[in-house]
Formats: sequence, C-alpha cells, structure tokens
Amino acid sequence: MELLDDKMRVWLESAKFVKPNPGVYVLYNRSKEPIYIGQTDNLEKTFTKYVDTEFEGNECKQKTQSYQRVFTENPKEFQMKLIEDFKNETGNFPSCNSEIQIETP
Repeated sequence: MELLDDKMRVWLESAKFVKPNPGVYVLYNRSKEPIYIGQTDNLEKTFTKYVDTEFEGNECKQKTQSYQRVFTENPKEFQMKLIEDFKNETGNFPSCNSEIQIETP
C-alpha cells in the first residue's frame, strides 16, 4: 500500500541524499506496510539524524526497510491528511504513529 506518488526507495541507501526542504515521508516495513507517516521542515536533517542514530532506539521505526517522500510547503497539513486517509481506509493508525501524536490543527 503506497501512500505517495513518489517511488519506493530503500532505506539507508539514499536517505542521506535528500534535499533540505520541508516535506512529508512514509516509512514502510519489510512487507511494504506503512508504519509511520511523518513531516519535517528539513527532510535532509531529519533523515540524516535517523540514519546516524538508527532511529534513536525507537524499536518501531527500526523496522523501516523503505520509504517514500514528497516535498511540500505545508508538511503538517499534508501529514494530517495522509494519516486521516490511512485511518479511514484501514481503520487504524500506522503502527509507529500513536493517537497522541495526531492532533487536529
């Protein structure tokens, strides 16, 4: 289940070579199931931190095998829409997104 129009990319291989632009990203597990929908003002900084720290001991995100990303000027709004669409389609949140993190603007 791919959530973005961006091609699926292998994690680590290209994660550090993302432009430092605002954007939304989706992390996928080995089964290509979306496990996390995130947003940031700087994809390069966020991805470099994830790669360098191996997700800071976050066991859920450590299951990441691939990702998609898209640059957008309103990452928070786009993230909320993706999460809402995912929940409406599946009845659940992605496994690494908790309901606490998802607050409507």
